[in-house]
Amino acid sequence: MALFKRSTTSANGFDWAGLLWLFLFFWYFSGITQLLIQLTGTSGFTGFRQAFIMSAIWLAPMLLYPKQTRVMAALIGVVLWACSMASLGYFFIYQQEFSQSVIFIMFESNVSEAGEYMTQYFAWWMVAAFLAHTLFAWFLWTRLRPVYMPRGRALVAATAILVAVIGYPLIKHTVRTGSLASGFEKFETRIEPAVPWQMAVAYHRYLDTLAGMQDMLTSASKIPPLHNLKDSAAGQPSTLVLVIGESTNRQRMSLYGYPRETTPELDKLKDQLAVFDNVITPRPYTIEALQQVLTFADEDNPDLYLSTPSLVSMMKQAGYKTFWITNQQTMTKRNTMLTTFSQQADEQVYLNNNRNQNAAQYDGDVIEPFNKALTDAAPRKLIVVHLLGTHMSYQYRYPSTFDKFKDRQGVPPGVRDDQVPTYNSYDNAVLYNDFVVSSLIKGFAKSDPNGFLMYLSDHGEDVFDSPGHGTLGRNESKPTAPMYTIPFMAWASPKWRETHDWNFAGDLERPYSSSHLIHTWADLAGLSFDELDRSKSLVSDSFKPRPLMIGNPYERQQRPLIDFSLMKPKALPPAPELVQK
Repeated sequence: MALFKRSTTSANGFDWAGLLWLFLFFWYFSGITQLLIQLTGTSGFTGFRQAFIMSAIWLAPMLLYPKQTRVMAALIGVVLWACSMASLGYFFIYQQEFSQSVIFIMFESNVSEAGEYMTQYFAWWMVAAFLAHTLFAWFLWTRLRPVYMPRGRALVAATAILVAVIGYPLIKHTVRTGSLASGFEKFETRIEPAVPWQMAVAYHRYLDTLAGMQDMLTSASKIPPLHNLKDSAAGQPSTLVLVIGESTNRQRMSLYGYPRETTPELDKLKDQLAVFDNVITPRPYTIEALQQVLTFADEDNPDLYLSTPSLVSMMKQAGYKTFWITNQQTMTKRNTMLTTFSQQADEQVYLNNNRNQNAAQYDGDVIEPFNKALTDAAPRKLIVVHLLGTHMSYQYRYPSTFDKFKDRQGVPPGVRDDQVPTYNSYDNAVLYNDFVVSSLIKGFAKSDPNGFLMYLSDHGEDVFDSPGHGTLGRNESKPTAPMYTIPFMAWASPKWRETHDWNFAGDLERPYSSSHLIHTWADLAGLSFDELDRSKSLVSDSFKPRPLMIGNPYERQQRPLIDFSLMKPKALPPAPELVQK
C-alpha cells in the first residue's frame, strides 16, 4: 500500500500525473475531433480552446469522490464516447463540425434518405477509425486512478473549477448583455465545441430556431397570392435560375474593371452576359438585404416581407417547381429568415452544417445538386442557389489551388503591409467565386434550357478599399461605397432569346437598388400582376430612376437614410506595378 502511494504522488504529496491522466481521458472525446479540425485547417482555434477548457469540469466530481473515480469515469465516458462517435463520424463524412444544422437535417430526413447517405458516404476505413478511437479511449480509462487530497482542499479545488469554467463566463456574459437569457445563449456558444454539450446545445437551439421558423412559415402561408397573375409563357417548358452571392464587391472583379484578373472565367463569357454596373444593395447585411431583395419590401416599406409573397412563392403561383440549394449555414438563430425562405421551395439542399462561418466550406459543392436539379422532370423550374461567396474569413472560402494572389503586386499603395494578406485572400475568394458562378452558367447552358440565369450578391464588402478608412467588413453606421456595390448580371439561353427581348445595351448603367429585384425578375420571367411596378424593373421601358437610398429604415427618424450618390465610389488608382504594364 505504501509502495502504491509513493508511485502515484509527486514530491509535494499531490498526484499530478494522476490528475493529468484524468483530464486527458475527458478531453480526448472532444479533443480528437477538434484536433482533426485544426490539422485540416477546417476552422479556427476557438473550438479547440473551448473544448480544452470545458473538459476540465469532469475533474470536479473526481476530486470530490476519488474512491469512485473509475466507475464515474466509465459512466461519464460512455456518454462522451457516444457523442464523440457521432461528432467524429460527421467530420469523417463532411469535414465539418457538428452543429444544430445537423440536427435539423437529421429530423428532416426519412429512413430511406438516411440509408442513401450511408450507402453513399460510408467507407470501410471508418470502421477501423471508430475501433481505434474506442480502443484508445479504453486505454486511457485503464490509466485512471484516484487522486486524493484533503476533503476541504478537494472541495475548494472542485468549486474553483466549476466557477472558472461555468460560473464566471455565465455571469460575465449575463452582465455584458443585461439579460440572463442572452447571457445563457452566449454561454451556450462557449460550451458548444465540447461533448456532450455539443448535442445538447444543438438540440436546444434546433427547437428554438424551428419554433421561430414555423411561426414565420405559418405567417407566410396566410399571405394572399398575387392578384391577377398572368404568365406570357404559360404552358411552355422553362428553367429560371437565381444565384445569390455573398459579400462580393464588384469593384474587386476584373469583369468590372478591377486591375487584377480576379474573374477570368466571367471575363471570357462577358459577350454573353448582360452586366449591369450601377446596382447597389439597400443594406450591407445578408438577412436585412434579402428581406427586401426576395420580396416586395424596400427602404420605404421594409415590413412588406411579412405581408407579401416572396419571389419563391410568386414563381410557385406561376406554376414552377422550386428548388433551393444553399451553402449558407442552415439552422442558426441569425439565419432563421433564410431557412424560412428556403422552406417555401418544393425541394431544398442544405450543404453547410458548420457550427460557425469561420470554416472551410467551398461553394463548388453546389454544382452537383444544381446539375441534378436541372435534370428534374418538371417542365417549369425555378432554381435558387445561395452561395457563401466571399464571406469573411476569406481564407476559408477557396481551396489552395486558388491561392493566386500572394504579394503586393496589384495591391493599391494605401494598403499597409500587415493588411496585404487579408487583401489578397479576399481577391482569391473572388477568384474562386468566379469559378463557381461561371461553372453554374456553363452547366446551365450545357443543359440547353429555355430560360435565364441571374447572379447578384446580397451585399458588398470593404476590404481596405476605402483610402483613409482602413475598413474591413461592413458597418452600416459607418458606410463606405464597397459595402453596397454589388455585381448584377444575367445570361439567357438561345431559346429564351428567340422569344424574349434580351437587348439591354441601354439599360446597363441605370442606377438601381436590388431592393426592387422582384419587379425586374417578374418582368424578365414574363409575369404580370396587379402588384407589379414596371417603373421598378431595371429592364423595362417604364423604368424610373430613383435615388439609391441606403441605411436602416427602422431608424430613419434618428438617422436619416443616405443617398448613395453622395458616396458613389471613385476608381482607385492602379498599383504602380500594373501602371507600368
